[in-house]
Order: sequence, then structure tokens, then C-alpha cells
Amino acid sequence: MKKTTTWSGVRQVTRREFVGGAIATGALLAQAPALLRGQNLNSKLDIAVIGAGGRGRASINELTLNAAEPPKRTDGSGPLDKHPDENIVALCDINQESLDSAGVRFPQAKKFTDLRKVFDDAKAFDAVVVATAEHTHVFATYLALTHGKHVYCEKPLSYNIWETRLIRETARKYPRLSTQMGNQGHASPQRRMIKEILDTGVIGKVNEVHVWASRAWGLQDAASAEKFDKPHGFYNGIQIVDRFPEEMPVPPSIHFDLWIGPAPVRPFHATYFPGPRWYRWWDFGNGTMSDLGSHDNDVPYTVLDLWRQDATAGRYLAPLSVEAVSPMGKAHKELAPATLKATYEYAAVGNQPALKLVWHQGDSKPPGWTEAWGARSCIFMGEKGMLLGNGKLLPEDRFVDFKAPAESIPRSPGHWVEWVDHAKGNGPVPGSNFQYAAWTTEANHLGNVAYRTGKKIEWDWKTMQARNAPEAAPYIRRPAFRAGWDNILKTT
Repeated sequence: MKKTTTWSGVRQVTRREFVGGAIATGALLAQAPALLRGQNLNSKLDIAVIGAGGRGRASINELTLNAAEPPKRTDGSGPLDKHPDENIVALCDINQESLDSAGVRFPQAKKFTDLRKVFDDAKAFDAVVVATAEHTHVFATYLALTHGKHVYCEKPLSYNIWETRLIRETARKYPRLSTQMGNQGHASPQRRMIKEILDTGVIGKVNEVHVWASRAWGLQDAASAEKFDKPHGFYNGIQIVDRFPEEMPVPPSIHFDLWIGPAPVRPFHATYFPGPRWYRWWDFGNGTMSDLGSHDNDVPYTVLDLWRQDATAGRYLAPLSVEAVSPMGKAHKELAPATLKATYEYAAVGNQPALKLVWHQGDSKPPGWTEAWGARSCIFMGEKGMLLGNGKLLPEDRFVDFKAPAESIPRSPGHWVEWVDHAKGNGPVPGSNFQYAAWTTEANHLGNVAYRTGKKIEWDWKTMQARNAPEAAPYIRRPAFRAGWDNILKTT
């Protein structure tokens, strides 16, 4: 795609304005890119995909047209008639099988196994999709930003709070770039419907929200693991409750050293790889909290104005305190819990009263929960009633005469469409841009930080410190990166 450095101006977007699906509430949009002068808006982006299997493959299907797989929307995020059809010019994966499989469809794409090498010829592409394991998100994303590339990064944005803050601050230096985190539901019409209902005042001011996801992957009792986590929570019939002592040979298709990346070295074992296995190990992921929390806590963060203003940081989202507990008791040194309850306290701001936001995963459920509420949803508790995430008002008999408001918030053209259009200078800032998504990612990570410290932590967002828990420091920032990965991320 032809580059240009000439810009026609700056467009201001207010905090409550929904423009083309970009939910401005909570986003720092003071320097939304304007249209490129002379840019052919019908030209295609040249994209490098880092992590070509799993979520990377899903993004490829959303960013290109494939005659063998007719386009379809699985997240309700936009019409099919705006399906992008961009160029995939580079592929990277530590799994040679995934790399070769993607290469069949894109034989002209350059192939890499080391994400760092992708940027040796950065002029060859305009944009980057990051879909690696969680613990290497920051490296691919940071390198993409500092090489001037538009970035789509799967959730969570980074592995910990320090890395997430670094990405937000780095992206802020490149306001012309299109950024989007892969929490696809942020672009869904359902988010807008929820806000339209709340804005009627039908349940009054909201002072409590519960969000829940019944997925129970991770450390738990044997009976629960057998019931909820059997495909991933066992190895040769033995429940995974710690590292297995034996060292297994690395499969010939896996570049395991590259997959380990910045994390401490450990011998290969089938309990770490592939897919859902790695995300429960603290060295590589953060369990359900940072995974589904990136999707589901996004609902209250989107539709409630919990955002505050700082002269230096701009708009920010930060709880006053966080406390997290699990029936497993004290946090395991290696494994994230299957069941967790995290309680956030947010200060009052403007017309929004002080808020208690409670995240539930696994067996934890909100008060009054019934199966009719669903296995994964949220509920807003107001002065006059409650609103479920599917738009149902409770108690039902109190709201029999309520008529849903007409659509007043513009719907998104699609989660990936937002990113592509803005990269081409043909649309507003994507809704889950890094100035928005970094703050929500930090909040989600804080739930695990609180759990691992075993305290109700008092959060100082400016210094990224738990005031009452200095022992939280290694969970906020990885103490060290492995050699070869320790000289990539720069804070100045």
C-alpha cells in the first residue's frame, strides 16, 4: 500500500459520541487521524500475520475473502457487504504446521518462525495482526508500532500491567496509526442496545454490576476438573495440578525455544501446548480473567462512564481497589484458578455514582443468578431495577409497559472493518483502539494481581503500584526477560 505523510487535519470526538462503531466513551480520541490526501481508499493493506494458526487464522478469514469459506460474521459486529479483502504478505508462526497450512493459501507470503525477524524488512507491509500466545503479544505489538505499522492485537493486549501501559504510551506517540484489540464484541450492536436502554433512565443510576463467565479452565478440585476441564486439564488421565517432572521431546514441527520467548526456560511438555493449555500457566498467560474478562468486562467499561481525566495521561480508567478470592485458597505458584471472584471499586465521576464491579468465573455467580440468566453475561443493578446483558429488564413484572428505545447510536460496520477503514484514512478511530483497550486490559490484569497477593489492593494507577502490597511488583511487571528478548522494549 502506498504511503503518504500528508494529513488534512484533526477530528475531535466527544466522549459520549458513537461514530461509525467507534465507542468514544473511555477512549482518548484527541488526535483521531484525518483522511490521507491522495490516498486511494480502495487500495489494499499489505498485512503481516504473526501467529498464523488459531485466532490468527480467524483474523485472516475476516480480513480476506476466501472462495472456499464464504464470509460469515460470528460476533454480530457488522454487515457482510463490508467484508475486507486485503493482502497477506508475511506469515509467522512457531508451529511449522500452522505456518505451512497458511502458506498454502498465500504462497507468495514470506514465512518466518521468529517474530523479531519479521521486522527486518518492515517496508514490505503496512499493518500487523498479532495472534501469538499472550506472553509475546507485547513484543510483536511494540515492534509493529515503532516501525510505523497499523496493529490489530488479540486480547489481552499484553501479558501484564507494565507491558500494557508501555503499549498504550507507545501507541500514543503514533496517533496516525490504526490500532484495535481483538475483543470483537466491542463492535456489536448489543453494546449499543444496552447503552440506549440505560440512557432512558429506566433502572435509574447504576451502582453495581456483576459479570460472569462459567468457563472453568484451570486449577480446581478433581471432580470439577473432570466435569468442566477434561479435554485440557489432564495429561494421560492425571489432573494437571503442577508441572510434570519428565522432559518430553519437542515435536519436530514446534520451535519451542521461540515459543518460550521472554519467559523463563523450562523443558517442553504437552501440558503447555497448544491452544488452551498454555493460557492457565502464569508464565505464559493469566487464565480466564484476562481472556474472557477482555470481552465481558468490556460491557460495563463501554456503556458506563467510569472514565476520568488527567492532565498528563488524558482519559483513564482505574479502580480504587481490587480484591479477588478463589475456593482454591492461596494462589498457586504455577497455575491460574478455574473459579475466581474479583471485586473492583470505582469512584463516582460526573453523573455516575460510585460503582462496585464484580467479575465471576467458573463456579462463582452473582447473587440471585438463575440458569435463565445464562452461563455468560452481565447484570446492571440500578435504583429502580436491573438490566441483563441480553436487554431484559428485571423484575419482569415491573417493566411490562417498557418499550425499547429506537436506535440512536450508530452501529459499527464491523470490528475488522473499523480497523481497516481507519488504516486507509476512511473512517473514525476503531472502538477498541489501544488508548481505550489498554486501560480495560490493565483493569482485568489487576484482578489476578489482587488474587496472587492475597490482599485487597489499593491501586495507584500513576505509579503502577499497589500501595499496601509491595509484594505485587513481580505480578505487575515481569522481573526479567530472557536473553535475546531483554533489549527490545524501550521505555523512553
